[in-house]
Amino acid sequence: MREDTCNYRELFLNDTPMIDLRAPIEFSQGAFPSAVSLPLMTDEERTLVGTCYKEQGQQKAIILGHKLVSGATKEQRMALWLDFCNKNPEGYLYCFRGGLRSHTTQQWLKDAGVDYPLITGGYKALRNALLSVFEDVATQLSFHIVGGKTGSAKTLMVNRLDNAIDLEGAAHHRGSSFGPYVEPASTQINFENQTSIQLLKKQNAGHQQLVFEDEGRNIGSVDLPRPIYLKMQDSPVIVIEDPFDIRIQRLLKDYVIDMVASYIAHYGEEQGQQLCSEYLFSGLDKIRKRLGNERWQILRKEMTKAINQHQSGAGFEQHINWLQPLLEWYYDPMYEYQLSLKADRITFRGDWQECHDYLVETTR
Repeated sequence: MREDTCNYRELFLNDTPMIDLRAPIEFSQGAFPSAVSLPLMTDEERTLVGTCYKEQGQQKAIILGHKLVSGATKEQRMALWLDFCNKNPEGYLYCFRGGLRSHTTQQWLKDAGVDYPLITGGYKALRNALLSVFEDVATQLSFHIVGGKTGSAKTLMVNRLDNAIDLEGAAHHRGSSFGPYVEPASTQINFENQTSIQLLKKQNAGHQQLVFEDEGRNIGSVDLPRPIYLKMQDSPVIVIEDPFDIRIQRLLKDYVIDMVASYIAHYGEEQGQQLCSEYLFSGLDKIRKRLGNERWQILRKEMTKAINQHQSGAGFEQHINWLQPLLEWYYDPMYEYQLSLKADRITFRGDWQECHDYLVETTR
């Protein structure tokens, strides 16, 4: 029977298909993009075996595990594993440490005529390999930071550049009080895994200079990897300076029009409209203290009017009545202050296209 003999990082560079044999709860806390959850045991079965191990020892736990995963249950899980192996002959399987679960599954597959390799060290070894990428990249590559006030399309910039890293995409959050999407944000582990794989692929492609969107220590509920964050704080900044009216229209599309469409697509017209309204009110309520109660009340009143208008089919333009003061009172002053702290690192200013062209020229 085969074990992994290739470099762990190669598995991620090649998007190698993998069977994750860990329990569903382990997978939900953090997994790899190319892995599929096909657990040896359910959460309940894993708990029973774990309790047995603590109380009666390893042998009794193994016996219980074989009893729980036997008969029709074993046949059903074998069918899923065999189907995956047949469709992905270049793949691998793993459990948490490359121990009993992966060896048991591998032996069962072997008995069924399929010699499928497992990963030595399992999930833990793969995860450690990804975590080590952050320090390597921060040490070996140069960074450039794209700044600009809210609505400057910084995320669009990083998605248009071959050497850019989309941190907000990995977090599945836009990094502001209105940052959540309809789908859940990434867990910390998934965010780190996806970011690390992005970095690994850019480095492998030969990029010596990477571009990041200007971010704080966290994006939503996830924290930036420390080596990456520290390197970003000491890197040159390129500032997008687009007109106010252009930024407003971008926010209208991103925060309102696209989110209404997304909620309706997920939940249907009536529930989608209601949930999107809750999303908008929640975003505003998160910054109530920073706005001050008087300004918060003004914006909430305008937001309510605008929501009623678009729900009646009269269009979205009235949302400008709260988006404009939100920028003027809160987001723009906040970013101007943050940018003043980075003044000595600013190397270029221009509109979106000028900044794009500058980055293409200077970071190739």
